[in-house]
Amino acid sequence: MSTIFSKIIKGEIPSDKVFENERILAFKDINPVAPVHLLIIPKKEIPDLQSVSSEDLSLISEMVVVAQQLAKEFGVEDGYRLITNNGVPSGQQVFHLHFHLLGGRKLGALG
Repeated sequence: MSTIFSKIIKGEIPSDKVFENERILAFKDINPVAPVHLLIIPKKEIPDLQSVSSEDLSLISEMVVVAQQLAKEFGVEDGYRLITNNGVPSGQQVFHLHFHLLGGRKLGALG
């Protein structure tokens, strides 16, 4: 699988990185919908949330911890949204699991 996120991980496409370790990369979204709009991705290629296996659960937990740290670093720890889309009907466009961390303004109710 080769997605735009795979190319960002490999350094083939530049990104505005805000966090990186051996398993996770986070960067600013190029088309933000909120003052804080970060993408948190695993370096392991997982197409979507439904494809997460039991062996990936520690990676998902680590992604949540990174989201918490970034929310604090960007000053939105008291109110942010962490979203992932699963499949075309949900609006998923890049088939590499990723979380959107959105904050910095009042977000409308979902539903």
